[in-house]
Amino acid sequence: MKRAAIILSLFAASPALADSVMPPAELAYSQLPDAKQEAQATALMKTLRCLVCQGQSIADSDAEMAGDMRALVRSRIAAGETPDQVRHWLIERYGNWVTYDPPLDRLTWPLWALPAVLIAIGAWLARGRFKKRKR
Repeated sequence: MKRAAIILSLFAASPALADSVMPPAELAYSQLPDAKQEAQATALMKTLRCLVCQGQSIADSDAEMAGDMRALVRSRIAAGETPDQVRHWLIERYGNWVTYDPPLDRLTWPLWALPAVLIAIGAWLARGRFKKRKR
């Protein structure tokens, strides 16, 4: 019984050890002084996927990695890069998966074609169903 309690407590403590004890990056939770640059950075951050949370943008995520990515976006925009340049750099570094709007290429074409295929299948099934009702 004691052994099971120890193992259970180790599993319960593991999420608490997931983040490091390092302080957050300088620009992770603070805004840029230039309002125009901050607006560009915020708009870009809303279109980038958190690599840890996977379902949230880096603007919405509290993960440490998302904070680092927010700081990176803000620092690169403050250095004079455009949002498109920053996005391109992040895609080169992390792959197309980092953006919510992947470009159309040989690897992502199924993502773009699948909705049209599913709509066509649904229309074909509905047409067959309606034909049976008319008879």
